[in-house]
Amino acid sequence: MTDDGFATVGDLGWMNEEGYVLLADRRVDMVVTGGANVFPAEVESALSEHSGIGDVVVIGLRDEEWGHRVHAIIQQMDESTPLTEGEIIAYAKVRLAAHKVPKTVEFIDRIPRSDAVKLNRAPLAAERDGADGPL
Repeated sequence: MTDDGFATVGDLGWMNEEGYVLLADRRVDMVVTGGANVFPAEVESALSEHSGIGDVVVIGLRDEEWGHRVHAIIQQMDESTPLTEGEIIAYAKVRLAAHKVPKTVEFIDRIPRSDAVKLNRAPLAAERDGADGPL
């Protein structure tokens, strides 16, 4: 909190020419991989354009080489035509900068979302690499 009472809740965004504030993501969800910042919402947006993806969440997982790696958790649109990790990574490579492409992909039956359709990335990361809290 600043001396004049301003406090941040950790949202990241910018103000456009018309004066509207546009939110991009939350600071706590940002993945720092190899010294570069990756906003999960940007990766999720790119991957969600794939016709075989029903839902997607991107998290950061600990990585010995990169510090953290971009990890995509995918809920497939149709289980009868399964996707592969290689297919998802190849799809991402033509839509995202190299450091934003998921290094690993996981497929699950259903992305856990609240009744308000929100999701909490910290428990997803903790379940996968034993981390306690945000990365």
